[in-house]
Amino acid sequence: MITIQHISKRFGNFQVLRDVSLNLRGGQCVALIGPNGSGKTTLIKAILGMVMPQSGTVLFKGESVGRQWEYRRGIGYMPQIGRYPENMTIGQVLDMMKDIRKVPEETLDRDLFEVFGLQAMLQKRMGTLSGGTRQKVSACLAFMFNPEVLILDEPTAGLDPVATELLKDKILAEKSKNRLIVITSHVLSDLDDLATEVIYMHEGRPLFHKSLETLKEETGADRLAKAIAKVMANQEMMKEVIA
Repeated sequence: MITIQHISKRFGNFQVLRDVSLNLRGGQCVALIGPNGSGKTTLIKAILGMVMPQSGTVLFKGESVGRQWEYRRGIGYMPQIGRYPENMTIGQVLDMMKDIRKVPEETLDRDLFEVFGLQAMLQKRMGTLSGGTRQKVSACLAFMFNPEVLILDEPTAGLDPVATELLKDKILAEKSKNRLIVITSHVLSDLDDLATEVIYMHEGRPLFHKSLETLKEETGADRLAKAIAKVMANQEMMKEVIA
C-alpha cells in the first residue's frame, strides 16, 4: 500500500534518512520504533508529504506521491502533539475538519467520538483541555474519515488506562478491515497486543523490518521490549568483535 524506494534526507550537515526502502502492506499494524534522532519522524513526514527527500520516491497504492496532495485523503494522521486554534471549541474543530474534507455526514466513523464521551465536551475550548483530552480529539480526527492508512505518532501519550484500551480496541478493529496502521511509540508494552510487524530505525535507516512473530522466535523473547533489548545487545557485541 505504501512503498518507500531509496529515500534520503539531509538537514544541513545532518543525514537524517539514509537510502531507506520499505514496503508497508494493508492488514498490518507496523511498529516504527527506534531511539530519538533515528529518523522515525522524518520518515513519517516524508510519507505525508511534509518533508521532501533529496532522493528516492514514496509510492501510495503504486503511484508516486511526488508533489501531489490528494493521496493524503487516504491517510489518517494522529500527531504526537495536536496543535489546534486555542480559541476554538472541540465542536468547531470537528466541524472545520468535516467542512475541509467535504465527506457525507453518514459516512463518518464516530466510534471513538462516542466511546471517549466527547459529545458532552463539544463547547470546551481547545486551550482549556488537558493533554489527554487533546489526544482524544486527535484520535477521533485520525479515524473519522475512514482512511485506508493510519499513522499514529505516540497515540497513547497522555491517555488514561481506560482510554488507552479503548484506542487499542479501535486499532485492532481497523486492522481487521485490511487497513495499514503505522504506530510509533516509546512505550513498547503498548505495542505487544497491536503490532504484526516491527521496523527498527537506527541512524537513519531500518536496522530490520520483520514480523513480530519472527522477531520473538529469533530472540527467544516473549515481549517486544525484551526482543529489542536482545537485538541491540547483539549489535553492541558485533561492534566490539569488529573493533
